[in-house]
Amino acid sequence: MKRVMIVDDEMPVRKLLQATIDWESLGLEVVGEAASGIEAINIIDDVNPDIVFVDICMPFMNGIEFTKMATARYPDLFVIVLTGFDDFEYARQCVSLPVVEYMLKPIVRSEVEKVLKRVVDELNKRTSDDKCVEQEEPALHSFEILYIVNYLKNNYKDSTINLASVAQQFGFNSCYLSRKFKKEMGVSFVEYLMKCRMEQAIELKKNNLKMFETANEVGIPDPNYFGRCFKKYTGISYSEYI
Repeated sequence: MKRVMIVDDEMPVRKLLQATIDWESLGLEVVGEAASGIEAINIIDDVNPDIVFVDICMPFMNGIEFTKMATARYPDLFVIVLTGFDDFEYARQCVSLPVVEYMLKPIVRSEVEKVLKRVVDELNKRTSDDKCVEQEEPALHSFEILYIVNYLKNNYKDSTINLASVAQQFGFNSCYLSRKFKKEMGVSFVEYLMKCRMEQAIELKKNNLKMFETANEVGIPDPNYFGRCFKKYTGISYSEYI
């Protein structure tokens, strides 16, 4: 099954897209959704999608910015842009982006399925279904994982830090690093980075920082996404945390 992520700040649009399409019949499954470009960038390493539906107009990081970052990290990613009528011409101007289709809202099931069938056919033509192709890799030792852990502890404030950028910096394939990191640490790279950020957020909350201030300090500039992450990590909202 090929993997799909839906990125749109409007929950009804995300739910409608999920409910409208017969994903299984197309050989697809929706493996993740995000309400902003920043949230999507933060979870994409774990979700590992083949196809992303992304809205253009979103707060903090729009669909164009997300597409640039996501396709730089994953060049084989298929991006389908969702756009309202008012910004459709703007979307058309972004011809330099690796986008397979621009689709007008409200979505039409038959049109979406037509595009998806074309994308799935293209995915199936690839020589390997596995994007994490096994390569000759230098051995990644435990002490190097600990060095990377220390790097994350010192650089979690950087909102652009991610699995791919760290793997490139240290000279490893990102999928290989992901597997080795989880084997050594017992949690995924993304989960560990989030732990670093949330532990620091808890400390900052003790200093009475407002949520948007703490969000920026820990590398999550979207306060709405930060709020959801904080509640998931602690079990209570930021305002309720004492």
